[in-house]
Amino acid sequence: MTERGGAIEDFLRRAGWSRASRHPLAGDASARRYERLVLDGQTAILMDAPPDRGEDVGRFVRMANWLLAQGYSAPKPMAQDLSEGFLLLEDMGDDLVARLTAADPLRERELYAAATDFLVDLGTRPVPGFVRPLNADALAALLTWLGEWYMPAMAADPAAVAEVPATFARLYRVLARDARPVLSLRDFHAENLIWLPERQGCARLGLLDFQDAVAAHPAYDLVSLLQDARREVSLATEAAMIERFCAASGWNRDDFGAIYALLGAQRSLRILAVFARLCLHLGRPRYLDFMPRVWGYLQRNLAHPALAPLAAALAGLPAPTEAALTRLKVDRPCPTR
Repeated sequence: MTERGGAIEDFLRRAGWSRASRHPLAGDASARRYERLVLDGQTAILMDAPPDRGEDVGRFVRMANWLLAQGYSAPKPMAQDLSEGFLLLEDMGDDLVARLTAADPLRERELYAAATDFLVDLGTRPVPGFVRPLNADALAALLTWLGEWYMPAMAADPAAVAEVPATFARLYRVLARDARPVLSLRDFHAENLIWLPERQGCARLGLLDFQDAVAAHPAYDLVSLLQDARREVSLATEAAMIERFCAASGWNRDDFGAIYALLGAQRSLRILAVFARLCLHLGRPRYLDFMPRVWGYLQRNLAHPALAPLAAALAGLPAPTEAALTRLKVDRPCPTR
């Protein structure tokens, strides 16, 4: 048994779950691992988030408690060891919005309307003081990854996108104007949302993966929801949810459309860079399969007239062609940890 494995067993013993059967669950792009525990007909979720891999379960607990205090459905912490990076959490089930919509595409509008309504409600709550801002400078800084990871992955010159961060920041300051930041859960998409129909109102939406929450523009999480790297959301649903959000929040549709497109472009560029890094640095090529979809979102967003300066700054950005992605999968270096 590894040292980490022994620490997990000790944690479960102290939490009263040492006799539970353990069943691995699908992970994400982070270093976190999850297991479902079953004991005497009861279930719970074990989160294993190694601190030496950059994980901090304290942020998860703090954000979960804040969400629960608002009446939202975050998994309730049942036991914790912050120093070791272990959490025992409420099990909210397997009805991910991604699975439900894949099984029955006719439910897409219903479920995405519930998620959009949640974001409207979240935007009315005071932003907790412990989250950091995701402002123009922070958003632009994330675009430096484009030159650091995506361009080398595409065998392209990073200098060709050197002006992108500054161009984005200038546009953001104009298009965001004086918009009040709201709490953004940041990874708000169908694989991080669980449908809980027995609950009421916004509590019907179970929330996962919110430890990196920030204070951001109100459009940020809506873009995350509707321009999902992992699955297609119909154009009709995307348009309907933007209209729904604007009507409920009092946004001018044209003003909102411009900043939505700009944040959509930023997210697409950042995700392209992250997926390149996951392949080159961590040896996870499966994320490359999502790149063509993300590239499509980028082109759609850049077509907005307000983004013409950003489109010009990206003239030298190569597409993730099938040939380029195949080369990456075959020739990627051994991962470093």
